[in-house]
Amino acid sequence: MAKDTVFKIGDIPIKSNLILAPMDGLTDHPFREIIKRFHPGIIFSEFINAYDYLNNHPFFSQQIVFSEEQRPFAYQIFDNSPDRILQTALYLSEKNPDFIDINMGCSAKTVASRGAGAGLLKEPEKIKQILTLLTNNLAVPVTAKIRLGWDDTSLNYLSISKLLEDYGCAMISVHGRTKKQGYQGKANWDAIAEIKQIVKIPVLANGDVNSVDDIQKILNVTKSDGVMIGRAALRNPWIFSGLDQEQVTLKHRLDLLSDHLDLMIQFYGLESGLILFRKYIKFYLDISNLGKDLRSILYNQNDPLKLKSSLFTIMNAQIN
Repeated sequence: MAKDTVFKIGDIPIKSNLILAPMDGLTDHPFREIIKRFHPGIIFSEFINAYDYLNNHPFFSQQIVFSEEQRPFAYQIFDNSPDRILQTALYLSEKNPDFIDINMGCSAKTVASRGAGAGLLKEPEKIKQILTLLTNNLAVPVTAKIRLGWDDTSLNYLSISKLLEDYGCAMISVHGRTKKQGYQGKANWDAIAEIKQIVKIPVLANGDVNSVDDIQKILNVTKSDGVMIGRAALRNPWIFSGLDQEQVTLKHRLDLLSDHLDLMIQFYGLESGLILFRKYIKFYLDISNLGKDLRSILYNQNDPLKLKSSLFTIMNAQIN
């Protein structure tokens, strides 16, 4: 293995153990263009719904755009049908991603209740079907993201992890909570350590990583090959460079915000870019103490320069 390679997914060298998590509606192309500057080991797409491909959803073509600089890059697919997952994966593999990831961990009711995402954890036989179909028909590696189980009475993470390995999965990402927990309570890092002990393929640890110190703690506990970072990356992309948010200068934060908004407008157009950027505002600044009128200005602004000016003023005031 090359000196600067941390681990491999199949034959793909991964050169950093800090990984950007797939996040529904958030890890889109413009955000990934921002994140790539900090050189995470892997960049995942936002969630790709197999239905969106098969039903020609109008936004599907935008969802699947990625740049060469985002590599190693993976599409993450979710559905409850092995056949639909295969059809979508075959199409996406033509776009030449580095690998395909299957979502077996999403806890959202709209996803899990129809047997997709974490709902698949209840159906090991279906997981076998999915892995068999994909590994037999795709030229790229197949990976999966899981949770510990549906709830505390069905903690099947060890049997699912072994099943995934046995059926050709090249890497497992593990969020250390159950579906029922959602994002509540504390992530169980010890459970991730158990998985790492029983499989030979790479394991990524995910859950409750909010600082540089947390990265070392979760690695110490789990002995995982890498750490998957989600919400913390939205608040502080510099975490991939070993910096906590308070170590980042105001100028760097303002420059990043400005670049992100510009990329959103370039990619989606002025109107849609401004609207879609709104969901990131709460990650750039603390909106909890903003008055109703000020929030209204931020979330209804249709002039990018005025929006930047307002955001810059608030961020400056909150830091100082």
